[in-house]
Amino acid sequence: MIKKMNGGLMVRDVLISLRPRQWAKNIVFFAALIYSQNFFNPYLLSVTLAAVFVFCVASSSLYLINDCLDIDRDRKHPVKKLRPIAAGRLPVSTSILIAGVLMAWSVVMAFVLNRNFFYLLTVYLLIELAYSAYLKKVVILDILCIASGFLIRVLGGAAVIDVPISSWLLICTTFLSLFLALGKRRSEMVLLDDDAREHRQVLSEYSLSFIDQMITIVTASTIFSYVLYTLAPETVHKFNTQNLEYSAIFVIYGIFRYLYLIYQKKEGGAPERILFSDKPLLINFILFALVVIAVIYQ
Repeated sequence: MIKKMNGGLMVRDVLISLRPRQWAKNIVFFAALIYSQNFFNPYLLSVTLAAVFVFCVASSSLYLINDCLDIDRDRKHPVKKLRPIAAGRLPVSTSILIAGVLMAWSVVMAFVLNRNFFYLLTVYLLIELAYSAYLKKVVILDILCIASGFLIRVLGGAAVIDVPISSWLLICTTFLSLFLALGKRRSEMVLLDDDAREHRQVLSEYSLSFIDQMITIVTASTIFSYVLYTLAPETVHKFNTQNLEYSAIFVIYGIFRYLYLIYQKKEGGAPERILFSDKPLLINFILFALVVIAVIYQ
């Protein structure tokens, strides 16, 4: 009976350590499918879903490795100390073994799905492993590494279905991912306060005023780049309409709402959680998606 209970607890701790909530980030995979006007293509939709699942598995393997490398620092964090590995409920050796199996499986499946998708997943894994091992300690590069994950996801969504993706859309994704990464860093500094350096060494290289300046830049850049994308002649020609410009209001509201949550509510440390926990933001995202689909597939 005790063995069964321990086994059940072990499985539960493994699932928690895989961080399924983080899988919400992979929703950006569908950008290429939607904007290439293939969202209602059953085959390409199924291929994209398969790619999303492979990426979920790959990213979860990285979370396990990251938790093992950060175990000492996580134990000093008010929230992360409750994670199974930091709390000592899930052995490091077991975590590394599971991570290795998941990573190997995801790489093989990516190769089966699409060669270019395989290359992108490999680059993603290498960047994230370098980030966990060293780059997270390097000022500015740590933020760029976090942001690159979103960009690779968008590129992966296009690669797996063999469609080109607009340069404007990539620019929008880059600025938006930087916006989310900076919001995450700011929230960490506010939450940890004087203990920030003990948990994450690179935070000693930042100040709230410095991060706020960067947030100001990427906020304006995100909005302007998306508006310019909707008004670009190639966009109007591709979709045979100028109505995509109306979707910009949802982008503006979403960014302003997120800024409100960061500065007024002291949130922003977990974008994937905020998207589903903050009703106004979730409703705005759903409306944005519906408007974009309605305009593109008119």
